[in-house]
Amino acid sequence: MDVTGADREVGTLIIGAGVTGLAFADWLGDDDYLIAEATDAIGGYCKTVLQDGFVWDYSGHFFHFRHREVERYLVARMGPAAVRTVTRDSRIWYRERFVDFPFQKNIHQLSKREFIECLVDLYFREDRPASSFRDMLYAKFGRAIADKFLVPYNEKLYATDLDTLDPDAMGRFFPYADFAEVLANFRAADNRGYNATFTYPVAGAIEYVRALAQGVDAGRVQLDTPVLEVDLGAHVARTSRGRVRYERLVSTAPLPRLLQMCGLPHDPAVYSANTVEVFNLGFDRKGPDGVHWIYYPQRELCFYRVGFYDNILGADRMSLYVEIGRPGPAAVPHDASATLGEVLEGLRRAGVVEDHRLVSHHRVVLDPAYVHITTASNADVRTQRARLGAQDVYSIGRYGGWTYCSIEDGIVEARALVEQLGLR
Repeated sequence: MDVTGADREVGTLIIGAGVTGLAFADWLGDDDYLIAEATDAIGGYCKTVLQDGFVWDYSGHFFHFRHREVERYLVARMGPAAVRTVTRDSRIWYRERFVDFPFQKNIHQLSKREFIECLVDLYFREDRPASSFRDMLYAKFGRAIADKFLVPYNEKLYATDLDTLDPDAMGRFFPYADFAEVLANFRAADNRGYNATFTYPVAGAIEYVRALAQGVDAGRVQLDTPVLEVDLGAHVARTSRGRVRYERLVSTAPLPRLLQMCGLPHDPAVYSANTVEVFNLGFDRKGPDGVHWIYYPQRELCFYRVGFYDNILGADRMSLYVEIGRPGPAAVPHDASATLGEVLEGLRRAGVVEDHRLVSHHRVVLDPAYVHITTASNADVRTQRARLGAQDVYSIGRYGGWTYCSIEDGIVEARALVEQLGLR
């Protein structure tokens, strides 16, 4: 790449105008930055579709705040009346009935035979160091609980062999429970988790993005501007609009994509992820009341989770998001109408849809969606991020860090980097 005479010079070049990239720009103490966003709109996957009176996101994007100061910061920009705080009601559809989530803490809701089977296997499990995510499920919960829900559900979610995933692939987001907690839940239900409560704007998750964008100079955001190549030594990036010389580069792009831009050697096979095909569906009237999302471990149903926007927003028509895990983009059927028919039939079999009439629908494909965290990926991520950091390049966020994290975590990480670099 010819690096002489760059078209523009900035202190910080930010790749990506999703939540993490916008949070970094918003928290900066100066305005010497440029955001290069490859698509035609800000928000990344945190976008909202308003269609035929329905409010849908690119899949369910709910904020689970652990840092109240972050929540207050965002809500102050939107106004509290624009945000709903919801106590989660999540369930599992299992053998034609509902079981409360998480499954492992609610085995007493199963039939007597299955309850005893799960309890015995839980008690006599071999709690030992695990070699994989699947192995961890068996070691922590016993064979019955793992086989009835944890293994089939997560296989549908990740669309991969669970033996390839790191035992701690979901980190703090996995609802662990020891034997004493499972027993205690028999008497007094305690199904709290990291998302026991969540907030959601009445106009969709894009409102959180817009709140962050209030602190970002719109003139410093270039849409439809993918970064094509980065010369690490010269500190110059080539974009579709020209070359940019930077002092530091902050990337929220998927890490393997950044490595390719920078010409750094890496094994693409280390960085695998699933693809999630999402159908947003609007019906003519209400369906199940109260529940916010339902998990489906059944292998005969193509979807792994269904969420109910209408029960979150208090709407009078059933409004769903339906998620299907695919092993990669090549596995997503080209014929969306055929998959939609399969989804609707599955919803009827599961009792969600009866004689409802579908009045509106929307489809989006998220690629990558859930990254496959493995021993090899963890090791390579550490090596590559250290190598990039030595060249003033910082790869952050869910995909930049190739990890499993919440939307809020991206904001917190972005702010921490700003302060680490002394830019605020």
